[in-house]
Amino acid sequence: MIDNDKLNELLLTVQKPGRYVGGEWNAVRKEWTPERVKMLLAFPEVYEVGMSYLGTRILYGILNGRDDCLAERAFAPWGDFEAVLRNNNIPLFSLESRRSLREFDIIGFSFAFEMTYTNVINMLDLGGVPLRSAERADGDALVIAGGPSVYNPEPMADFIDAFVIGDGEDVINEIVEVYKSHKNSGGTSRKSLLAELANLKGVYVPSLYKVEYNTDNTIRSIAPAGTGPAQKIVKRIVKNLDSAFYPVDQIVPNIGIVHDRLALEVMRGCKYACKFCQATVTYRPCRERSAARVLEMARAAYAATGYDEISLLSLSSADYSHLRGVVDGLNAEFCPKFVSLSVPSLRVEEAIKDLPFLISKVKKSGLTFAPEAGSDRLRASVNKNIKIEKLSEAALASFKNGWRKVKLYFMIGLPGETDEDIAEIADLTKKISDLKKEVDGRPAEVTASINAFVPKAHTAFQREAMDDPETLRRKISFLRDRVKSRMIKLDFHSVDMSVIEAVFSRGDRRTGEAIYGSWKSGARFDGWTEMFDYARWMESLKASGLDPSFFVSRRRPDEEILPWDMIGLG
Repeated sequence: MIDNDKLNELLLTVQKPGRYVGGEWNAVRKEWTPERVKMLLAFPEVYEVGMSYLGTRILYGILNGRDDCLAERAFAPWGDFEAVLRNNNIPLFSLESRRSLREFDIIGFSFAFEMTYTNVINMLDLGGVPLRSAERADGDALVIAGGPSVYNPEPMADFIDAFVIGDGEDVINEIVEVYKSHKNSGGTSRKSLLAELANLKGVYVPSLYKVEYNTDNTIRSIAPAGTGPAQKIVKRIVKNLDSAFYPVDQIVPNIGIVHDRLALEVMRGCKYACKFCQATVTYRPCRERSAARVLEMARAAYAATGYDEISLLSLSSADYSHLRGVVDGLNAEFCPKFVSLSVPSLRVEEAIKDLPFLISKVKKSGLTFAPEAGSDRLRASVNKNIKIEKLSEAALASFKNGWRKVKLYFMIGLPGETDEDIAEIADLTKKISDLKKEVDGRPAEVTASINAFVPKAHTAFQREAMDDPETLRRKISFLRDRVKSRMIKLDFHSVDMSVIEAVFSRGDRRTGEAIYGSWKSGARFDGWTEMFDYARWMESLKASGLDPSFFVSRRRPDEEILPWDMIGLG
């Protein structure tokens, strides 16, 4: 057992001890009775990021709503607290009961981003759990994972016992039932438990599949090693969002978090089919909640939490068919209570008919436009059908209603891109900035967030090559030279980080050795610019006998088997 008095003293020596103390409003602490299945929801990021993730809140509510189960939480410790844990031989623990990870029956990780993989290994190590699935004995915790990044599960296949593909609301209950039935029947064999889990729709157990390679390092075959598992794992889909579970009694954090507000998921999925977008394919089909259900959720969650801001959550809220009615209803009910409304995923160029209404009703937290490419030609080629005249009309209407800042999202390195397309990014940002001159004679502040195109699994561009780092840096330099206005800020995502992200979003099972090697050499929080070390990753890949260009800079022929071919999106 952890010495709580000693731990409390040690917490005073680290930054933000509120990350590790627990005890928040609406946190659930249940008695550890023998009949209960004990599940830890582990998020491989700091508390402030993990507590902003609605998926964890949903699973926490579902599991703790069952009398035969308890769910607790753990997040990745920052370096100062990791040192405290290691130096004092204290295992990483849950926030609710301060029990170590190894004491839980099931540990469920949420994979939101490939650059958190070293944090996953670090959390297992700190929690006393054997790192590799093959090393775990019958009495060890079952380690599962879900989330957007598991649509290519192979880089983490050696470390995760079972992956959940798709929506988790229904399958999490099925996993608990299988575990409980296995335990109650006297089953102790880890192998037989995994075989039972593999029979569930949407569950992939990598140890039950064999991967063979050709002499050129491409994949020859991916197939079940026995007769039990399915040849193709089909993702789980919650068909009716209105009847899907929504966590009303959400935990209210003790410290500020990234998205410190009440999030109402109004829609899941996206009606568009942009060729580069993994979210489009992984969250299909597009499903909506009714206006009445959203208002009901808002009332109940506000009463349980007291948040002073409500946010509408979806991939593109402007496409939510009940948006105007919901905004009207929420403002009528919550404005008198001094609760503001934000629509952070509002792509206003898609909501031009309702724009004057919307921008006068929601919190002025910043306008977001997502042209993705500078030219009409390139946007058409990637299926991003935005009319620039509509975007300009939306921006001008916003400036007339008091908005002063605009954020634009672009990608460089898209298939078929030319220097002319990049030059048009600079031209478009200037055009949007200059529109405000028609209102007050001054240009608007424009931030252009620019990411390198990374081909993602299951998208229309999954076989395309990514630009090599030198090409991307040349394009960045070319764009910088084209932007002259001080009112325009270019915010470039790290090219080096994008390359490593591509390795693990497109990599096969062999890349897991590089993840392990980087963790051993100190990699943590690789999605944080100040923590990312490109040289360390390149050295780890080299030591693993892997060439990153094989995974990143090579177009894959149509006949080549892809590492994620065993996953079906339905």
